[in-house]
Amino acid sequence: MWETGDRFDAVKSAELALLDSEVRHDPNRVRELLHPDFVEIGRSGRRWTMNATIAALEAETSRIEPETDEWLFNEVSPSLILVTYRITGRDGSSRHASLWDVSGIAPVIRYHQGTLVRPNDD
Repeated sequence: MWETGDRFDAVKSAELALLDSEVRHDPNRVRELLHPDFVEIGRSGRRWTMNATIAALEAETSRIEPETDEWLFNEVSPSLILVTYRITGRDGSSRHASLWDVSGIAPVIRYHQGTLVRPNDD
């Protein structure tokens, strides 16, 4: 069941941290947030591994943290939370989905996908 609410605050905070330039430039902090088997399918369609993601984030230029909305959470198992949300920025909108492992002390992201949204298809 898709939900919102306070019980997902740790996952939402971790997801938002990965959008913050200061966090993105800190490989140790990013490594804490990514599961060792992390994979991302980027908005371009490229597949990223954990190590490639850490290197790319560390090298990117600083940016303004994008606006997010339409947050929804689905507890797919006691240890996995699926989160979806929309990012709106100067380059347009994209929809994002992440799978977070919440079985440990802090959530870690196992999978992420971003998809560009065509204008007027929000």
